[in-house]
Amino acid sequence: MQPEFWYKKWDSNQIGFHQAEANPYLQRYWPELAIAPSARVLVPLCGKSLDLLWLAGQGHQVIGVELAEKAVEEFFSEHQLQPQISEQGAFKVYRSVAFELWCGDFFALTAEDVADCTALYDRAALIALPDAMRQHYAAHLQQLLAPEVKGLVITLDYDQTQIPGPPFAMNDDEAQRLLGQGWQLEKLEERDILAESPKFLQGGVEWLVERVYRVSSR
Repeated sequence: MQPEFWYKKWDSNQIGFHQAEANPYLQRYWPELAIAPSARVLVPLCGKSLDLLWLAGQGHQVIGVELAEKAVEEFFSEHQLQPQISEQGAFKVYRSVAFELWCGDFFALTAEDVADCTALYDRAALIALPDAMRQHYAAHLQQLLAPEVKGLVITLDYDQTQIPGPPFAMNDDEAQRLLGQGWQLEKLEERDILAESPKFLQGGVEWLVERVYRVSSR
């Protein structure tokens, strides 16, 4: 999957993955993680998600990484924030108040760039990537983050033969294989959301399961 795919999605406003409110799983389970308000939270492939605002509202400094500059620009403009913009390595970095949005390729991010991040929130990064890229993503993510990481990962599972991704299906075994080598994974919730998902219903999908995981260092 090439960057142009995501540029086209944003340019044509085909962003059905963007939610109109903060994710309910985030609001429900994040407080249970007992992450210090001073912690910096890494949010890969963040788009212009309202989850960034919610995390900042808990006192966190939020470090988002996003390929499409249009998404980054819209985040700041829609929330009346005036960012300072600088170049850092392969990234253009937008900074304002509690937010740093790094515009560029996630795989160009280094451990130094996120050395002080001790929390992770992944709502849609893993499932936005096909299998080969997903393996690369998981390995890179665990190389980037400090050993004491805590956070949430949300996945989606369905019969991939019935409708093409993205989002791409990810079952529990794969989640455990990809992330369980470096971190402890605890499944917090599993729910069939097919009735709430018109795109998948219209595509003939027969079941659609969201899973929420707590991740923490071993």
